[in-house]
Amino acid sequence: MRVEPDLRAWAEGEAANAGWLADALGVPPEVYERDPASLVPALQDYVSRAPFAEFEHSDWITLHADLMSCVADYLVRTYQARWNVVTDDTSPRGYRYVIEAAGRDGRNRRLDPARLVGEELHGRPLEITCLLARAEAALGLSDD
Repeated sequence: MRVEPDLRAWAEGEAANAGWLADALGVPPEVYERDPASLVPALQDYVSRAPFAEFEHSDWITLHADLMSCVADYLVRTYQARWNVVTDDTSPRGYRYVIEAAGRDGRNRRLDPARLVGEELHGRPLEITCLLARAEAALGLSDD
């Protein structure tokens, strides 16, 4: 039996997770809501000091989910990007959540933030500004 995606609940959950992480890392909610880039220095400090060699599987899953939430929420808040659902027969659930945005050229593009974060996690050291720049470039939001 296939479970239908709940886009609204997913988007709200991802935004809440990013806000929670910002607060946990010392970025006050009102600061984060006004400027999502305010999380970048605290998030960079967090990943720079993370004891990756000691991570268990669950730690990697949590880090991946947290970074995905932060990247997506940054795009939503900064560029009015939005979550959407696309069919994906290779996914166990038959779909995946993506971020969509109109690029500077007006073309609509999609980004799978889970895939992007997964790729970045394999290429340490992890640089948050590079992660965000890759996301912006993939959606055509940057000058590059």
